[in-house]
Order: sequence, then C-alpha cells, then structure tokens
Amino acid sequence: MNRKDGDDPNHLEGSCDLLNAEVLKRIKELLESLHLIEKDKMKDVKKEKGIEINIYEKGSWHVDNVESQNFYGEKWMEQLKEEKTTLPALPDVLSTEEAMAVWEKVKMAGYVNDNYQPQISRTQSALLANAMAERLGIREKWKVFEALWNRKNMYRDYYKALNLLQSLDFQDEIKRLLR
Repeated sequence: MNRKDGDDPNHLEGSCDLLNAEVLKRIKELLESLHLIEKDKMKDVKKEKGIEINIYEKGSWHVDNVESQNFYGEKWMEQLKEEKTTLPALPDVLSTEEAMAVWEKVKMAGYVNDNYQPQISRTQSALLANAMAERLGIREKWKVFEALWNRKNMYRDYYKALNLLQSLDFQDEIKRLLR
C-alpha cells in the first residue's frame, strides 16, 4: 500500500474517510497472502507479480497504468531489427526536385529524421502531410504518407488536429517554413 505514513494502518492523515484502519489492515493482510500464493505459483517461471493498491486523497489527480511486454528470444529480436532497418523507399511524388527541397526544410526544422520519418506527434504529422501534399500537388495524400510513415487512418489524425488549439500555431509554422 502506498501511503505517506509508511506501513502504519492506524495513521491515515485524512486520505480516506470511508475505510477505517482495521479494514485497511485486513485488506493489506489479504493482499500479502495473495502475493505469497502468486509468488509460489510463479517460482517455476521465475516471475514475481505483485498487487498494489494506491489510496489517493479526495480531489487529487492521478494516472495509473498497467503494461506488460514479452520478448521471446534472440530470433525474435533479430526479426525486429530487420523490420526497423527496412524503411519504405520514397514514392515518386515525394522524390521530385521540388519535394526534396521541401523535405530538406522539414528536416532542418526537426519535423522528420534523415529517413523521412516524422519526429513529431501523430496529429502534427498529419498536418505536415496535408501541407506538403498541397504544396506538391499530391492528390492521394493519405495513401502516400500512410505508406511512407507506416500509419493508418491519418485523415482521423488530421481532423483531430483541426480541433486542437495548438494546431493553429503549428499550421502557421508549417506555412512559414514551406514558403
């Protein structure tokens, strides 16, 4: 249990009006016994799992996140390395002389890396793709940029970006940059 006062369940500092110290003490004991049971089950697999309860004050802001990621040996890692190093080639509409001048500008601004992959958020990338497509006269902009950047549904990112206030400033930056 995570509390400001350590492990003393009788000392709550107003963090919870609904549960008294005895209930919290009993919950802690149950969790510890569950942890021991889980630990015994997982000894063969050499994994330890824990259960954690966070108690927050009323009105506090918090974000809890649970994630797990599994890696399965060196063969999988080699395959992952190959996938990362194999980048799609620039399509013809994005490799013209005019397009290369645009790419140079957006690279210098830090929007894309040397492999023409975006270094900005999904919504900003969609705004950039739209502006570049307009400047270069690309009709199927989403198809072209989705293939290059290995993304799906960029049009959704674009419309989401239009609803964000910060997008206006970014669009102005892009307009200045692509002049």
